[in-house]
Amino acid sequence: MQTQWLSNRIAMKGGMSMAVLQIRIPNELKKEADELFQSLGLDTTTAVRIFLRQSLAYDGIPFTIRKKTKIDRLLEECEDPANISKPYGTVEEAFKAMSEDE
Repeated sequence: MQTQWLSNRIAMKGGMSMAVLQIRIPNELKKEADELFQSLGLDTTTAVRIFLRQSLAYDGIPFTIRKKTKIDRLLEECEDPANISKPYGTVEEAFKAMSEDE
């Protein structure tokens, strides 16, 4: 009986059968995504539908998935305020400051 109920959980909507998609994600990820999509005037369900439709349209993931390259990591380090030094009046002052850090 329970199996029958689960298999019949496909609803008819607008003449199109609808399937239920369940995923498990961390609570914080769900909260942040809900807030983002709400700020865009969407709910999370609509955003997931858009992702799935775009995946089909692109015949793949609709954005690039890649590991961070060494250049990406270096750029992040350059943008980190902790890695920005004060301006120096001369090259000698800059070299002196660098040698003091070591």
